[in-house]
Amino acid sequence: MSFDVTGTNAAITAYGAVTRVVIADIKGSSPREIGASMLLWPGGQSGSIGGGALEYQASQAPQPGLRRYPLGPELGQCCGGHVTLVTEHFTRPIDITDVFIRRIEGDMAMPLPIAHLQKARRNGSADLTALICTAGWLAETLTPEAQPLWIWGAGHVGRAVVHIASQMPDFEVTWIDTSPDRFPETPPEAVTLVPAKNPAPLMAHAPRHAQHLIFTFAHSLDLALCHAALLRGFDFCGLIGSASKWARFQRRLMALGHAPTVISKITCPIGDPNLGKQPISIAIGVTQALLSHNMNAKMRYGNALS
Repeated sequence: MSFDVTGTNAAITAYGAVTRVVIADIKGSSPREIGASMLLWPGGQSGSIGGGALEYQASQAPQPGLRRYPLGPELGQCCGGHVTLVTEHFTRPIDITDVFIRRIEGDMAMPLPIAHLQKARRNGSADLTALICTAGWLAETLTPEAQPLWIWGAGHVGRAVVHIASQMPDFEVTWIDTSPDRFPETPPEAVTLVPAKNPAPLMAHAPRHAQHLIFTFAHSLDLALCHAALLRGFDFCGLIGSASKWARFQRRLMALGHAPTVISKITCPIGDPNLGKQPISIAIGVTQALLSHNMNAKMRYGNALS
């Protein structure tokens, strides 16, 4: 878990001031992990530190600083552990681009572990993979920018995928189809809708590290989008369809000048056939495949740095 500066600043802008509560340390069992957090404002909340009595206690007139909670009968919980919470009030947007280091309470100088971390980060020689809380100081990495996910087609499968992906902070969803009428009347708020009579030229405006899922109503449009994606470049491109459809597409893409090794970067079919052919089943399989792809990419990146 990491500090979501974008989400926190958005809440500050919307509500004027917010309180953030984060799990800074755990001894024994806990309902959530270190780094789990929630934002509070008058009449609202986002995120969670595990619900139940712990979350209720932490949200009642929260005071800034460190507080330790035993997860025992006094909180109506049987976890048996101890949780340390850090509570902070924010009244203005936070301007940070790297590790967020601050003193939470007390007047002690910056402790050596955090001082060494700060120096190593400036030199580019260290990577913080977990929250550090020591001697009244707190250090957190920032939540990375969401992965651009462009979903082409607002049919049953496209809607099911958007329903899942829009709830995941990993993705920044752009949803494209040929007409405004093809989108649901109340689409998810976090999704950018792009109606375009001829969608394929929009591919040239997608980030080169974007991921694409192609679910349109016409094979000709699917083919045009695959062609445009290969010209543009992408991190991942998945096409719904059968093995026979993909075989035809490969021949046509080769005729358009794409080499077989380039064409093979498109994944088709997508999803997990073992989950079934219902739209929500396809959506679950497709989303899981994307999450696995992203996790493997992070692992490869981490290994390359080590």
